[in-house]
Amino acid sequence: MFRSKLKTIFLSISVTILAGSLIFYPQESLDASIRGLNMWWEIVFPSLLPFFIVSEMLIGFGVVKFIGVLLEPLMRPLFKVPGVGGFVWAMGMASGFPAGAKFTARLREEGQLTRIEAERLVSFTNSSNPLFIFGAVSVGFFYNPHLGVILALSHYLGNICVGLIMRFYGKESPDEIPTKRKKFKIRSALSALHQTRLKDNRPIGKLLGDAVNSSIQTLLMVGGFIILFSVINKILYHLHITATLAKSIEVLLSALSFPEMLSIPFISGLFEITLGSQLTSQTPDATLLQKAMITSFILAFSGFSVQAQVASILAQTDIRFKPFFMARILQGIFASLFALILWKPVYLRFNGNEQPSNALPVSFFENGSWADPLFHKMIVIGPIITIISLIVYVLILFSRLKKQ
Repeated sequence: MFRSKLKTIFLSISVTILAGSLIFYPQESLDASIRGLNMWWEIVFPSLLPFFIVSEMLIGFGVVKFIGVLLEPLMRPLFKVPGVGGFVWAMGMASGFPAGAKFTARLREEGQLTRIEAERLVSFTNSSNPLFIFGAVSVGFFYNPHLGVILALSHYLGNICVGLIMRFYGKESPDEIPTKRKKFKIRSALSALHQTRLKDNRPIGKLLGDAVNSSIQTLLMVGGFIILFSVINKILYHLHITATLAKSIEVLLSALSFPEMLSIPFISGLFEITLGSQLTSQTPDATLLQKAMITSFILAFSGFSVQAQVASILAQTDIRFKPFFMARILQGIFASLFALILWKPVYLRFNGNEQPSNALPVSFFENGSWADPLFHKMIVIGPIITIISLIVYVLILFSRLKKQ
């Protein structure tokens, strides 16, 4: 009871301070809001929406169940999750945060996962997409497309390690213990696909409308969290809370022979990965390897902004958030270690001597990076996709309200 009262007082004081800070720092808050809105408007919404809509339709048509039966012999021994986890894992890597949480929650609602299996699955299927790692971070912040290889390898290898560790999480339920080893059977997979489609029984038009409606609602929630945490990050900086927290991080960084100037980018990255990665790339006294390790941790930890998005999605189910949070810390450690381990055999071996992070390689201008033109094209056409999608969403919503 006393603990609950303390929590209430703490939350009330925190929200009051935040409200007061918005009044005292109106211009800074507005700038941070616009920055978060631009990121959602130009990149997050148009890049995630197609994946969300297609995934909802794949689940409705039974394709996910089909994939699950095929991948059961692979996913069950490795990660102790059903074969449908392979679909969630692939879509999570392709589309980025918080797709893994959304698809896991959706499959849990469908009854295709137990709670323990869902908690295992969500812990290693949320990751940054390659476009963000190569386009935004490597090219946009570090001006070094080759660095994206290290960041991507560290990030996804860290995901795999977390998945292998989380297989030992929780006790097995009777549903998880197979009576005999399942074999690869295409006939069983096709039968599962057909039965799932018959069970859903929604017309294609209704299924598409539901997919658009659900996906846009989720992305509107994601946009709200991005804007909110962008403002919170800025407010914490102006209240000198970020600098205070950075003092404790400086001790750890000094013990690891890292420059103390990386402490503020690190703290900022714990709240919001984009700002943290950008500040890390601009730290003058750190080597490129040190910046890569810090950035790898920031990307893997995901930031409290992404974690809040995941918590909001998981709150609609019985999936607990704590295992996901612990997995983020584990993945941050693994990703940093992989960046260190792979630095010499991968980055230095194929790219020569270490370059300053603010230097643009000649080959960058000649050949460029596959993600660079794609990233900049997304910034141009992203708002158009967002506007059209929101108009479609309003029309669908209006038509359904009219029928009621």
